[in-house]
Amino acid sequence: MARPEKTRLGEILLKQGLIDQAELDAALVERSESGNRLGRVLVEHGYVTEDQISRVLADQLKIPYVNLKFYPLRPEAVHLLPEILARRFHAIVLEDMDYKALVGMADPTDLFAYDEISRGLKRDVDLAVVNEDQLVQTIDRMYQRTEQISGLAHELNKDLGEGLVDFGALPIGAGAEDAPVVKLLQTVFEAAALAGASDIHIEPMEHSLQIRFRIDGVLHLETEAESKIAPALALRLKLISGLDISEKRLPQDGSFNFRVRDQIVDVRISTMPTQYGESVVMRLLSLSRGMLTLERLGMPPEMLERFRQIIHRPNGMVLVTGPTGSGKTTTLYAALTELNNLETNIITVEDPVEYHLAGINQIQINEKIDLSFGRVLRSVLRQDPDIILVGEMRDQETALIGLRAAMTGHMVFSTLHTNNAASTPVRLMDMGVPRYMVASSLHVVLAQRLLRINCESCSEPYAPKPNEVAWLEQVRGGELEQGSYMRGKGCSHCNESGFQGRSGVYEMLEMTKELAETANHHDPAEFMQAAIEQMEGRTLSHYAAELAFSGKTTVAEAMRVSSQYED
Repeated sequence: MARPEKTRLGEILLKQGLIDQAELDAALVERSESGNRLGRVLVEHGYVTEDQISRVLADQLKIPYVNLKFYPLRPEAVHLLPEILARRFHAIVLEDMDYKALVGMADPTDLFAYDEISRGLKRDVDLAVVNEDQLVQTIDRMYQRTEQISGLAHELNKDLGEGLVDFGALPIGAGAEDAPVVKLLQTVFEAAALAGASDIHIEPMEHSLQIRFRIDGVLHLETEAESKIAPALALRLKLISGLDISEKRLPQDGSFNFRVRDQIVDVRISTMPTQYGESVVMRLLSLSRGMLTLERLGMPPEMLERFRQIIHRPNGMVLVTGPTGSGKTTTLYAALTELNNLETNIITVEDPVEYHLAGINQIQINEKIDLSFGRVLRSVLRQDPDIILVGEMRDQETALIGLRAAMTGHMVFSTLHTNNAASTPVRLMDMGVPRYMVASSLHVVLAQRLLRINCESCSEPYAPKPNEVAWLEQVRGGELEQGSYMRGKGCSHCNESGFQGRSGVYEMLEMTKELAETANHHDPAEFMQAAIEQMEGRTLSHYAAELAFSGKTTVAEAMRVSSQYED
């Protein structure tokens, strides 16, 4: 392909009738002041969309438009163009054809960028148009830091030498940002944030150090390094977390913040002495990401409507149940976000406070100074709250205070570790809470799990195995009609996993008058039977099976989530 001719984006959009002269003039003025590309300015003002720009450019220049969401990228081709050039010129190599390369650009009219890319690739270039938003996300994903992390780990290993580590000599002041240990950790954090990891595991083994990321609930090995660098990493992380660097025999917990691109990430760190050194696990919480709304949680429409009606009541208790990492806190925060206004006093009691919500009073539990859930709750009730969120019903005292608050005119939200909704009221009774309090104060129990969703870019039809068909028939209560079964085969978009993202699956037990009567006057087994009958056809397993039946996830994933629920 010959070098493209100079083309003015504004003139093309004007000619196509997508913008008018006044909008173009205003965008040109802002471009000269801000230095941003004209296309970005036009999109930010809502004059056009990224997709409109891409398709108009492709038509005008007679070059293909490539949807990166579904394009099968190959890492070896992408990495022909150094990351610094890819980000600078908003470009990505789509295909390597020996003496020629197909390159996707957000702005193929940029002749200077075209010349620099050709020079960097040392070959002829054919152009395609790509969506800029998709391009930025693809660059973040494809230029993973695995090799860089391994290189920095090797550099740190050499820097430490063959002898014992001199912790006192490791830099902690001016110039510390140039130390190999600091550069390694910065790269690890950036890679984890860009990969959407929820946790980072730094684990010393007998002969190596493993660094793993938890993505969509599953751990992935990021790199292995020499075990000798483990103490240096643990020391640096303790320093920035304000932990005791001299204490290696006891577990410690702390926190710190770091910035990656435009995100502020809150890190909760836990250290644990193991056989071969200190294991460090860090939970990453993005403070810049907006809270999920109730609509985006994945509840079925009829369940969402009823849940909304209940949480807007003036009093009562709402419990969300499930194992650690099932999204309970996210669901409760989404409910609080909807209820938060100037007329409502909302107080939360948490351990730890995971996200900071504007306009809400949040209290951090501290057992070391006897600032327990029970003690804080007793004081909170004197703060004139309308809504109270209790991080977890851990013991009888907390449950009793929470239920009394629900009886005396407060709406109380909390979590409990049970396998399903039906067993939750029984669990409260087992904790020593009087039956009448459970029957009168508990309004609804929401049980939930997180289920992995098929990758849109590589999903393909498949036939379920006989055991999967049998499970579906059991859950759905009869022979199956033809379903749209899909699974991801694995691609660069999903890190070869076949899944990308997660959705909640739920079941909701509402304490109706009949159920409350059963809870108050009959044995727990009879209550659980009545609860199960109330939710028939609307259990967590049922909704998971529906997602598999419609092709949103695999049957195996639905079975995995349901087995956790049934256990």
